[in-house]
Amino acid sequence: MADTAMSGSGTTDGDDPLQTAVWRLRSRGCWTDAAALLAPTADDPPVAAQRAALLIERCLYTEKGWPEAEDALRAAEAVARADDERGAAACERGYLAYAATLHGVRDRADEARAALGRAAALLGPAAPGRALLDFRRGLLAQYLADSPEAARAAYRRAHAGATAQGDALLLSSTWRHLAGLALREGELSEARHGFAESLRLREELGYLVGTAPALAALADAEPEPEAGRLRAEARRLFRLLGGVPTWLASQLAPHPAA
Repeated sequence: MADTAMSGSGTTDGDDPLQTAVWRLRSRGCWTDAAALLAPTADDPPVAAQRAALLIERCLYTEKGWPEAEDALRAAEAVARADDERGAAACERGYLAYAATLHGVRDRADEARAALGRAAALLGPAAPGRALLDFRRGLLAQYLADSPEAARAAYRRAHAGATAQGDALLLSSTWRHLAGLALREGELSEARHGFAESLRLREELGYLVGTAPALAALADAEPEPEAGRLRAEARRLFRLLGGVPTWLASQLAPHPAA
């Protein structure tokens, strides 16, 4: 299953109290509460896009809340004026359509491709949102088009952009997805390194809701008994967060005895 990613690097000493509170809620899977904190200033285009992104991430992790995410996205599209603002909204439009397709809600693959294409036309190569866009184009290539080579190229562009911008959360996702492609090709050493880096970054950021998937991914590249230990820790976090992300349940089911 595809990992989710929204740009952000957690809290730092320079963050304002509102963004710190939003991050803390988001990192624990409280997306609705985080979005509610942003509602009073949601007529500001960047805030509107952030609010929509939070609710879209909720859809990806819980498979619920689709109407609320759509409403927030339409609001973000309505207030966007500059190219970078419209590009950010189009990137979220593509991501929501991708999520709906991935989870089998409705086939919106064409809408996802078109929206991310619009975002690419609006966001210049050096735009802050370009790395996130490249990552999401990689997700489409991998999970909707079954094109691992195109996905790898997009992930590498996103990885370079996230590194340059210091976006640790996005970097954790690019590490994980590049590692997943390496594992698929039998490159175990490369896969272990990428999965371990992804897990390290999420633990350092305190991104609790994304840590169980990172643990499970690393377990897939490790031999026993380390794999079992990692899955046990992932199951503990999964239960702690009330079964989120929903798609992780099948990966964490105990393996039957040989």
